[in-house]
Amino acid sequence: MAKAEENIGLDAFLGREKESAWQRYRRWLIVAAIFLALLLVARWMFFGGKPPTEYRTTAIARGDLSVSVSATGNIMPTNQIAVGSQVSGLVTQVVVEANDRVTRGQPLAILDTRRLQDAITVDEANIAQSQASVAQQQATLAESQAQLARLDEVFRLSGGKTPSAAELSAQRASVQRARAGLRVAEAQVSAARAQLSSDRTQISFAVIRSPVSGVILSRQIEPGQTVAASFNTPTLFTVAESLTRMKLDISVDEADVGQLRPGQSGTFTVDAFPQRRFNAVVNKVNLAASNLGNAGNRVVSFIATLDVQNSDMLLRPGMTATVNVRVQEVKDALLVPNAALRFIPEGPAKGQDDIKIRLRTDEPATKVRTIAAGGSQTVYIVDGSGRPVPVSVRTGSTDGNFTVILSGNVDASTMVITGQKSATTR
Repeated sequence: MAKAEENIGLDAFLGREKESAWQRYRRWLIVAAIFLALLLVARWMFFGGKPPTEYRTTAIARGDLSVSVSATGNIMPTNQIAVGSQVSGLVTQVVVEANDRVTRGQPLAILDTRRLQDAITVDEANIAQSQASVAQQQATLAESQAQLARLDEVFRLSGGKTPSAAELSAQRASVQRARAGLRVAEAQVSAARAQLSSDRTQISFAVIRSPVSGVILSRQIEPGQTVAASFNTPTLFTVAESLTRMKLDISVDEADVGQLRPGQSGTFTVDAFPQRRFNAVVNKVNLAASNLGNAGNRVVSFIATLDVQNSDMLLRPGMTATVNVRVQEVKDALLVPNAALRFIPEGPAKGQDDIKIRLRTDEPATKVRTIAAGGSQTVYIVDGSGRPVPVSVRTGSTDGNFTVILSGNVDASTMVITGQKSATTR
């Protein structure tokens, strides 16, 4: 009692008014109201009803489907020849440049022929020497034959008393030796003539000529350089026989190579003309893999060659092409988007209550499935209550965007689910 009186005296002394009961409890009422509001918000967030799931749907359509195999490769001439030199020597003249058109047999470069000409002069001297040796051996043979004839005549006139048989045998051997020497001299003449012919052929190689009519793609030689053809023939020029008809070598994955056949048509693009599509036809598909024997390479691919017409000369050797080869055409078929075949609903669908889909916190709300061309697949439609209903269909070919439906309880007007709308897009 004394303490209350003391407080009243203190308030009076300080000049403060006496606080009412409402003012004393007002702050506690405000705190209680805020707590109640937070409690209601939490109940609505955690225990309130979930909004209905909404799905994106697309109608199954009827149309045509083109199945293609895609690959990349390089454009090359159908016949590309590396021209080299069979003889060594100093290049004295180069008469063509890259991009020049040449005809078969036209000179491309000329080598110094002085050393080869000297060899021909030596060959001609050897022939003359061998011919003189032949004449000498002919004279020796004639002399030996005449001596043998005289001895035979003396032997006849003497009645076999002279000369002796040993002398006759020795002279006959001398005739045989002279005849053999003549044959050796004649053989030496033939060898000298053969060497002369070889050296004349070598000097003809000093003029490097084009083996075909075509276009010079590259030139790797300049006047003043020395060509050494001792072991490997050096490449001096690259000549393409024709650029109006070219080939396209593409690398095809082993999963697609079984669909390629000679005669199939395709289109391709090059970076130089991205808006234009060029035509090509499959010529052959290699039986063996391009990396056959490389055990460390797990990627198996096959080389396919396509024929390309280049009458307008827009395509150039070495260009990289992206090719699409049509391997199958399906007309007037039921086509379903591949997104519908990949879709799996968030939870159990109507008619599939036994399906349990576990979602990690870092997974998207919509699960997807892989698509295999052919076999049985499942698509989902929305029933009257808004729940997804599975429908089994049998599928055929696919082009990566659409798949052919061969059979199933669907038609061209069926709306199939392709995805689930997120909460932010509703």
